[in-house]
Formats: sequence, C-alpha cells, structure tokens
Amino acid sequence: MWLEGKRVGIVGFGNIGSRIATRLEAMGCIISYTSRQRRHYTPFTFYENVLQLAFESDALIICCALTKDTHHMINNEVMSALGRSGVIVNVARGAIINEAELVKYLVAGKIGGAGLDVFENEPNLSKELLGLDNVVLLPHQTAFTKESFHDAAQILVGNLEAFFTNKRLLNLVTNELPIPR
Repeated sequence: MWLEGKRVGIVGFGNIGSRIATRLEAMGCIISYTSRQRRHYTPFTFYENVLQLAFESDALIICCALTKDTHHMINNEVMSALGRSGVIVNVARGAIINEAELVKYLVAGKIGGAGLDVFENEPNLSKELLGLDNVVLLPHQTAFTKESFHDAAQILVGNLEAFFTNKRLLNLVTNELPIPR
C-alpha cells in the first residue's frame, strides 16, 4: 500500500480532522497534528504549530476553521518546510492557504502536489492551477454525502430542541465573521 509509512500532519483536530486521522492510521500512516489545543485522548503526536508539523510530515491535510489566525497560515515558510515531495490537501477553507504562493511552489517543483476541494477566491479558480499535473481539483464537494447531510439535520433538530427548552445550543452561531472579506 503506497500510503503505508507516510507521515501525515493534520491541521485542525476537531471532528473532521480526527476522523481523517482514524482512517489514515488504518492505512498504515503515521499521524501527527496541530490544533488550538492538545487532545489528550488521542495517541497521535501533537505539534505546537503548523511549521513544526510541516517539518515532520510528508503531507498536510488542512481541516481547521478559517479565522484571523489561520488566514494564509499555509504560506511559503510552511511549504518550504514540507519540501519538494510534500503534498497539501485542503478540505477546509481556501484562504487558509496563500494560493498565489502555492501556485509558485507547485510550478517551480518546490512542493510535490496539492489536492484542493476549496479555493481562496471561490467560486473563481486560479487559472494557473488548471494546467498543473501535480494538482487534483474538486468543486468544493467533500461535505456532500448522505452522512454529512444526516449529521447536519441531527444538529439542526438538537439545536431546535435545546432552544425551545431553554438549554444550551449544541453549536453557537455568532455575528462575528472569522476574518474580514
């Protein structure tokens, strides 16, 4: 199996990141992660920041939220740390990666490849990405599964029940935008 023994770093270790880790571990990958906080329940190695994680990874999978702190977090310094054979997969939000820098690194062969389900300026796609052989592009569809729609419906029902019984909501929505658009 070509994944066996690969060092995969996961950026963001919430529900999605931890599920990806479980699946990749079953395929023989060595998993490490960075997140806002260390998860003491997991056997995976924690790194304080994404740069340290990139130095120790063959691939980075981006699963974190887009905030002021994570905007362009995957920059030329992180890409350099990942190296010429490194791969970046983004299933989170496009602006977490500095897409202009990513294109430069991909074209110059300074990074091995990228798998992108999201883009910095959606729905507009960087035309440079279309012609590259070391990139896999998807139209922002990783969440479109029966299971994800079921999970979203369960959260909706749970939040409605909590609201009408004056209990704490399962996930709060605020009027604060993660970053200015």
